[in-house]
Amino acid sequence: MAIASPVFVSFNYEDTRHDITGLVLDPLRRKGIQVLVKGESRTFDLFQAIERSRFFIVVLSKNYASSICCLRELVAIINGVESSPRSVLSIFYGVHESEVLSQDGCYGKAFSKHEERFREHKQRMEEVQTWRKALKRVCSLGLHLENA
Repeated sequence: MAIASPVFVSFNYEDTRHDITGLVLDPLRRKGIQVLVKGESRTFDLFQAIERSRFFIVVLSKNYASSICCLRELVAIINGVESSPRSVLSIFYGVHESEVLSQDGCYGKAFSKHEERFREHKQRMEEVQTWRKALKRVCSLGLHLENA
């Protein structure tokens, strides 16, 4: 029996490409759950997929914060979770929750690069601050699994 509402999975392909399918995607699909993942379809509309989803899995890995696409996905996910009854599962993959919360280590380096890149653009700097808040918020929501 398939679940009517799909699950959206947000992850950094560079970090998880060898593990994400076997660890997360295949088990869900075997249970009949529709899994939405960016890049699996040419007609994929990222934000429409997030809007359609009622459950989210966010795999926070070493390079997650380096990806503007991942960070924008995360903001959309957090907005969806806070505006309607939806759930999120955070998986800390190769990083500790404390590193994501404090935004140090690889997360601190990623944000330093974003801030350096966008320092001349007020609107983009505001977006960087939104990403920071979304990362902190996802740590405070839902269930957590850690594989660090």
